[in-house]
Amino acid sequence: MSTLTVPPILTSPRDDAIQLYRAFKGFGCDTAAVINILAHRDATQRSLIEQEYRAMYSDDLLKRLISELTGKLETAVLLWMHDPARRDAVIVRKALSGDVIDLEAATEVICSRTPTQIQVFKQIYYSKFGIYMEQDIELRASGDHKKLLLAYVSTQRYEGLEVDREMAEKDAKSLFKAGEKKLGTDEKTFIRIFSERSRAHLLAVNSAYHNMYGNSLKKAIKSETSGNFEYALLTILRCAENPAKYFAKVLHKAMKGLGTDDSTLVRVIVSRTEIDMQYIKAEYQKKYRKKLNDAVQSETSGHYRTFLLSLLGPDH
Repeated sequence: MSTLTVPPILTSPRDDAIQLYRAFKGFGCDTAAVINILAHRDATQRSLIEQEYRAMYSDDLLKRLISELTGKLETAVLLWMHDPARRDAVIVRKALSGDVIDLEAATEVICSRTPTQIQVFKQIYYSKFGIYMEQDIELRASGDHKKLLLAYVSTQRYEGLEVDREMAEKDAKSLFKAGEKKLGTDEKTFIRIFSERSRAHLLAVNSAYHNMYGNSLKKAIKSETSGNFEYALLTILRCAENPAKYFAKVLHKAMKGLGTDDSTLVRVIVSRTEIDMQYIKAEYQKKYRKKLNDAVQSETSGHYRTFLLSLLGPDH
């Protein structure tokens, strides 16, 4: 469920392009006007505005935004201008090849997306950057984490809800044997099951594991694995259970303690606004007894704050 609030009387992409051009003209930029337009347009509308802007002013709107905006606001707005698949490609590419390698960000995006979403953004990745995503994973990740990511992005998983209970119990047994039952861990089994099974199936494995061994699969992963490999397995499992709850947790961690992890804050808010932000807000409030909007309000400031709060939409 999206939190995007689109104005009741729809303006045309042409009108929006004219308003943006006016906001950029003259000395300084009317940032409030830019936010007011772009933060209230869905992916299709944003794409049409870009086309209109180019047609009318022979200018690239994204380049214009880069020259007019700065800092965290610029990062957030530019990311918002992409459609979801292109945005995922941009985030993962930056995480795997930017000035600072951020394996956690790449893992979060890859392991929280459906097989269909992964296939689409893999194609965009190649056409936009001239390199296969797998090649970047090869270069930057290592060990079992690398093996899991490569298996996860190249396996076509079933996306339906049907589950074979017997097979789920068999998988639970295999995971127990590969982890808690033995000295050391057989990572290959974890990689195989987590990269080949559907979300619905993993949920069934999770509950079979608990029924059979009285322990949660999450605890087993935490005690048997570590680092980025552990993070990837937990992301896959948590998103199989409840993606909104998973992202509420990621947002809470980004704002916890001293300082704010703005790159995570921007990445999650921008990429989930048009997908499931209503659910994330509800999960956030349930778990942390605080509204997500209030948390963002206290952790951010200025136009950057206005933009993020516009995407989050009003609290109902």
